[in-house]
Amino acid sequence: MLSFIVFILQAAGAAMAPMAPMGAAIGSGLAAIGAGIGIGQIGKSAMEAIARQPESVGDIRANMIVAAALVEGACFFAMIVCLLIVFLG
Repeated sequence: MLSFIVFILQAAGAAMAPMAPMGAAIGSGLAAIGAGIGIGQIGKSAMEAIARQPESVGDIRANMIVAAALVEGACFFAMIVCLLIVFLG
């Protein structure tokens, strides 16, 4: 059964190979847009938290930087996958 599924996926991949670069470009763009929106939401929430409790600026800033780094890491991973599709596909 597994070999049949692999065969179907290979056949579908061969049929869609010319469209892979376009899909990778769209995926890379969506990853960048999503990361931008996510980091914007993180910054907005951090500014609101700092406005409510100015004495905890350091903790909020540190957590904001860690969260933004995680979002950027996910975005870079998605872009690398898209680049691999373009250049190795």
